[in-house]
Amino acid sequence: MKKNLRYLTGSAFGLLVLAVVLALSAGAATRGGAEDARAFVGARVIDGTGKAAVQKATLIVRNGRIEAVGPSVKVPADAQRIDAAGKTIIPGLISAHTHVGEPGQLGVYARYGITTVFSLGGDKEIAIRDQVRSEQQTPALNHARLFIAGPVIGSKTAEEARKAVEQLAAAKTDIAKFRLDDNLGTSTKMAPEVYAAILEEAHKRGMRVAVHLVTLADAKAVLRLGADYVAHSIRDLDVDDEAIALFKKSNAHYCPTLMREVSTFIYPEKPAFMSDPFLLNGADPREVARVQDAAYLEKMRNDKAALWYKEHLPVALRNLKKLADAGVPVVMGTDTGLPGRFLGSFEHMELEYMTQAGFTPMQALVSATSTAARFLHASDQVGTLEAGKWADFIVLDANPLDDIRNTRKVDSVWIAGHRVPAK
Repeated sequence: MKKNLRYLTGSAFGLLVLAVVLALSAGAATRGGAEDARAFVGARVIDGTGKAAVQKATLIVRNGRIEAVGPSVKVPADAQRIDAAGKTIIPGLISAHTHVGEPGQLGVYARYGITTVFSLGGDKEIAIRDQVRSEQQTPALNHARLFIAGPVIGSKTAEEARKAVEQLAAAKTDIAKFRLDDNLGTSTKMAPEVYAAILEEAHKRGMRVAVHLVTLADAKAVLRLGADYVAHSIRDLDVDDEAIALFKKSNAHYCPTLMREVSTFIYPEKPAFMSDPFLLNGADPREVARVQDAAYLEKMRNDKAALWYKEHLPVALRNLKKLADAGVPVVMGTDTGLPGRFLGSFEHMELEYMTQAGFTPMQALVSATSTAARFLHASDQVGTLEAGKWADFIVLDANPLDDIRNTRKVDSVWIAGHRVPAK
């Protein structure tokens, strides 16, 4: 056989190549045909726009994208028919404040139905983005889509700040982020001339800016300079009319990260979610053990910052409702990926806390779908269940409009029209 292969030349070799090409083409045609055409039939569809749910709808997916959706859509002859009667289909959820430290976390998010994440700061983000981003525009994608801020700017001078922004612009990150926080008086806060330089330089380069902050005064200061994203709750004081006006003037988005607040104090209280299979099925066992360690719990019980955040959680809840009622765009985010914050499951709990603040279940879902997609400048691709967009969605066993906790009753998750493996 080796001898025959050694002397295979000319027309014989050409015929062999042609046969291989035809075989590969046939396989590709099969993958692009019936295998990649699916019809989910009989479901309740919540499309993410805020419109009323559509009953007994059909969702057609082909080659990774939504082909059609509605109550009178006909099932194509070549489509695999999937009975979704009694199920609810919602867009894949978008977490607009996470921290991705390694590519495998994107798969964990996906298994929880978080199909897009905005990683707001980390030294590894650019490298991870470069590793996975090319897959986001293909039907082969099997993990959460990723948007990034890159390294958080911590400059000490205005000149350093401008250079840091220049580097982020060169790396083409999706936003620039800086931290305006003195850790409740235990560290030095960034000087006004430094963060003013960040905002000026970023906007000059066409970049948006996210700000980590705590206080109302700091929120007003950065909003006066045109900050685009307040990436945590304002939680020291109730927001006032001036703050609302500044949000609207700069068209800034607001991300409450309520589960971030909860994670700072909750573990000594033995929260029910630490025995919930929904969290435990995807949580890192080492982190589960760490947050239940006796020494860690004792330290948290006596942590002054934890007690402050617990005391001020009601302020954060009130501010969320007041800003939303005033028309400030709110996006769901959790600060997950950091210690004590369980990625994927915390996003679902964030939706529950948003309803505790006064959101309807529909408002909470919209914050995690279409509003978040618009903020990411990705609303032409994800965030709603509409023809032409990527087929990123969750099939649920119960209706989240009846109880937002029903988003945790996941039947299956689909990204680019393909089912995400459970593990």
